[in-house]
Amino acid sequence: MHETGRFLIGFTSFLLILIAISGMILVVHRQQSFKRFFAKIERGSFAQYYHVLFGRIALLPILIVAITGTWLSVVRFELIREDEFTGQINPDSLNTEPALPVSGFKIFQQITLPEVKSVQFPFAEDPEEFYVAKLEDREITVNQLTGDLLLEQKYSTATKMSSLSLRLHTGRSGIIWAIILAITCGYILFFIYSGFLITFKRRKNRLTNKFSPEESKVVILVGSENGSTMQYARAVYKQLTAQGEKVYLADLDKYRLYPAMEDLIVMTSTYGLGDPPSNAHHFSKLLQKLPQSRNIRFSVLAFGSRAYADYCRYGMEVDQWLSEQSWAMRATGLMTVNDRSPQDFSAWCDEWSEHSGRKIHITRDLLADNHKELQTFQVLSKSMDLDDTFLIRLRGRRRLAVASGDLLAVYPKNDHRERLYSIGVIDGDIQLSVRLHEHGLGSAFLHASSPGGSLSARIIKNQHFHFPKGNRPVIMICNGTGIAPFLGMIANNVRSVPCYLYCGFRREASFGHYKEFLSNRLATGQLSEQHLAFSREGTHQYVTHLLNRDEEQIASLVSTEAVLMICGSLSMQADVLALLEAIFVARLGYGLDALKERGQLLTDCY
Repeated sequence: MHETGRFLIGFTSFLLILIAISGMILVVHRQQSFKRFFAKIERGSFAQYYHVLFGRIALLPILIVAITGTWLSVVRFELIREDEFTGQINPDSLNTEPALPVSGFKIFQQITLPEVKSVQFPFAEDPEEFYVAKLEDREITVNQLTGDLLLEQKYSTATKMSSLSLRLHTGRSGIIWAIILAITCGYILFFIYSGFLITFKRRKNRLTNKFSPEESKVVILVGSENGSTMQYARAVYKQLTAQGEKVYLADLDKYRLYPAMEDLIVMTSTYGLGDPPSNAHHFSKLLQKLPQSRNIRFSVLAFGSRAYADYCRYGMEVDQWLSEQSWAMRATGLMTVNDRSPQDFSAWCDEWSEHSGRKIHITRDLLADNHKELQTFQVLSKSMDLDDTFLIRLRGRRRLAVASGDLLAVYPKNDHRERLYSIGVIDGDIQLSVRLHEHGLGSAFLHASSPGGSLSARIIKNQHFHFPKGNRPVIMICNGTGIAPFLGMIANNVRSVPCYLYCGFRREASFGHYKEFLSNRLATGQLSEQHLAFSREGTHQYVTHLLNRDEEQIASLVSTEAVLMICGSLSMQADVLALLEAIFVARLGYGLDALKERGQLLTDCY
C-alpha cells in the first residue's frame, strides 16, 4: 500500500491520541477529580472494570506511541520539514599536515559513544573524503588526516523530535522500554476486546416496549451506568408483561407525563461519589417540571456497594424527591441492593408484590452462583447471649487469607439468600459479633451452631475497610455489633498505633462481651482511649453525643492525618457523618469530601 498505508497508519495514530485523551477525561469524570485518578475503582462488569484499570496503567505509554507515530507520519509527508544541510567545504582550505592517528583526534575524544547515532567513514585516503558523524544534537564533518573540525551543523527542533520519536516509537531506547511497548500493544488489543464487550452490552440493553407511555399502568424508570441495573429492570418488565400488565420501561432522563400510570418503579445505581448515572442527570428537573395528573404509588430500589461511603446516595435522593410530590404515595419504603445481592433484590420483590397486588420474584438468571466458593469452617466456641447478642469464633479447615474488616457470607437455607457479617481476626481465628433477631435467618442459623460442629461460608474481601497502614492515628466509631472488625484490628495492633474507640450500645449488658478484652488492650497500649454511650440506660446517650463532646480532640487528630473508620447501622452512619461534616467545616475549613480524597474516611455500614 506504500504511501496509502503510511497515511492510514499515521491517521490511526492520531485517532489513538484522541481516544487516549477522551478516555482520560472519562476516567477523571468517573473518579470525580484528577486527585482521585488512581483511587479505588468501583467494581462493575469484567470488561468495564479492567478497561478502566488497565487504561490508567497504559495511558502514558499509549500516548507516547500515538504522539510519536503521528509525528513521524507528519514528517514523512513533509507537513513538517527536517533539516536539509547544504554546507560546503572549500577544498583549498583542507590541510594534510600534521597527520594524526584517529585516536588522536581531539574532536572525537570529546564525544561519548551514546551521543553517536552513525559515522560515515572516508571512502579513500583522499583529503576530500571526510568523517561524517551524526550525533544526538548535531552533525559534524572531520578531516580524516588532521582531525580538524571542518563543518558543524546543529539540528533543528523538528529533527531532534523526529529522532526522539523514532527511538520511542520503535523501542530503540533500550530493552526496558521495548518490553513496556510490547505490554502496551497487549493492552491495546485488550481495549479493543473490552470496548466491544461494553458496547455490545449497552446495545443489548436498549429499551424496547410493547406498550406506549400513554397506555401503561406500570412505569419502570432506570438509572444505569453500565447496564447492570437494567438487567433487574428487564426481569421485572418481562414478568409483568407476561402476566398481561401494560408496562413501560425507560431511562430516568426519559421521564414524562404518564396519564394511565398507577405504579412507578425506580431502579437506579449511583455513579462516582454519589452522582447520578449518565442516563439520569436531568431527572430531578423533569420531576419538578412535569407533575403527574393523578395519584400514583411509587417504589425506589437503589443499587450500590457498601464498599463506598456514598452507598446508594443517588437512590436515596430520588426517593426523597418523590416523597415530596403531592401526587406520589409510597408503595414501599426505600430499599437497597448491595453488590447486586439476589437476597436484597428478592426482598424488594416480595415487598412490592405485597403492596401492589402484582406478583414478581427473582429469576434464575439473576441468581449469583456463590456456592462454588463455599469453604468449611469449624465452630470453636459460641458465647452465652447478653442482651440478645453473642460471639461466635470460627476456624477454616485450611489457612485463609483473611483480615479484620473482611466479610463472612453465610447461606442459611443453602439458596441465594445471603447474610454478611463483619469479621474480626483474633489469634488467627475469625470472630463474629451477632445480634439475634426474632425470625432472623442468618442470626438464627449461627445461633444454632454448636462448638465442635461446622458450617459452610465464604470470605468476601473488603480491602477498603482494613486497618490503615503506617502509624496514622485511627478513630473507630461504631454501634452495637459493628464493633466486630475493630476488636480484631485492636488485637492485631502490635505496633501500638494510637486508636480511639467510640462505641454506642443499648445497655451496659450489651458491652459485657467486650469489656474484659478491651480493658486488657488498654493496659497493653493497643487501644489508646475507649468511650462508651448507652442509649437506654444512664444518661441515654448515643455515640454522636460522645463525638460532639470530644469534637476539639477529634478535629485535632484529623488535622494530623488520623483515619476515621465507621462500622454499624446506616442510620448511625448518617447521623455521625452529618455531625462530623459540621465539626470539620467549622474547625478545619473543609468537610468529609476532602477526607475521602485523602483516604481518611472509611465506612462499612449496613
